[in-house]
Amino acid sequence: MLSTQTQLNPKIIETLEKWHDVVANRDMATLQAILHPDAVFRSPMAFKGYESAAAVVLVLSHVIEAFSDFTYHRLFAGADGQSVVLEFSAKVGDKTIKGIDMIQFDQDGLITDFEVMVRPYNGLQALGAAMGERLGHLLPAYKS
Repeated sequence: MLSTQTQLNPKIIETLEKWHDVVANRDMATLQAILHPDAVFRSPMAFKGYESAAAVVLVLSHVIEAFSDFTYHRLFAGADGQSVVLEFSAKVGDKTIKGIDMIQFDQDGLITDFEVMVRPYNGLQALGAAMGERLGHLLPAYKS
């Protein structure tokens, strides 16, 4: 998925390869290994990020279960060499969504920030409902 033109740190490329394995195999043990302990997950449904590697693992393990037909299409590398954007599509129930994962890394290639954006609105609503059913009792409610 990465081209030889990409100017990413080799450790980041290695982490991205592991991330794709996490998604393909639903391997949460590997996910934990590629996260910085203070990683933050930024949801399209919440005003504030969820802070800590444990929170990121919790959220992403449930997101993976909520999606079907998940596919990454393109990767865009940031000019800083420490960030990428991964474009994806998936289904949540009968709704088709498009989205991006904006991921930032530290110098060691660990994920420090994972932000998701999703469209269209009815797909975002379906994702929010699915995640609410799975995690609503575990995650604090953030208000704007």
